Amino acid sequence: MEIIIVVSDVMTINQEATVFVVDDDPAIRKSLRWLIESVGLKVQTHELASEFLESYSPDSPGCLVLDVRIPGMSGLELQEKLRERGYDIPVIIVSGYGDVPMAVRAMKAGAIDFLEKPVSDQVLLDYIQKGIEQDIKNKQARLQNKELIERKESLTRREREVMEYVVSGLSSREIAEKLTVSFKTVEAHRAKIMKKMQVKSVPKLIQMDLQIQGTAPAGSRQL
Repeated sequence: MEIIIVVSDVMTINQEATVFVVDDDPAIRKSLRWLIESVGLKVQTHELASEFLESYSPDSPGCLVLDVRIPGMSGLELQEKLRERGYDIPVIIVSGYGDVPMAVRAMKAGAIDFLEKPVSDQVLLDYIQKGIEQDIKNKQARLQNKELIERKESLTRREREVMEYVVSGLSSREIAEKLTVSFKTVEAHRAKIMKKMQVKSVPKLIQMDLQIQGTAPAGSRQL
C-alpha cells in the first residue's frame, strides 16, 4: 500500500506530544510506530491495556490509538478506567471487528472516532493530529480554570459574598440593602473583586464565574 503523508500539517503539532498505541498485534504496533515517527511524533506502544494504564501520566499532551479486542482488559474497559480516574486523553478506536453497538459505546465513552481496519494512513494521521490538538486545548483549559479558582480563593469571605450577588445581576444599591451596608462599601468591595479577579467588566466576571463552575458554553471560554 502506498503511503501519502502530508508532513507540513502534522509537523505543526506540539512536538512534545506522545501518541500511545495499544494493540496486541506486534506487526501492527511496529507499523504504527513507523508511521507516526515518520512525521516526527513520539510513540509509546503497549501490548496490553493494563500496561498502558499503569505507565500513563496525563501531564504531557498526547492521544491514544486503541484496539478494542485485546487480551485481558478490553479497549472499551480501558476507556471506562480512564474516565474513572479523570483522564480525558483523546482516544481513537481502530478495530478489525467493529459493529454498531461497539462503536456507539466507544463514542459515548468519549472516543474521537471508531475506525475499522484497514484504515488509511493519512486518515489516521489526521485523527491523531486532531486528538493531540484537543488534548492540548483541554490541558490549557484546566490550567486556566486552576488559575481562576486561585483568584477566587484569594477573595475575602465578604468579597465572595458580594461577587455572588454581582454575578446574579444585582446592582450595588441592591447588594447594599441585602447586606445592610453602605453603597460606598459595596463599591469598594466590587473594585477589589475586579482587581483580584483581573477583569474589567461585570459580563467578563460572570463568564469567569461560569467557567469556574464548569458551566460556561464551549465557545465562550476566551476571556
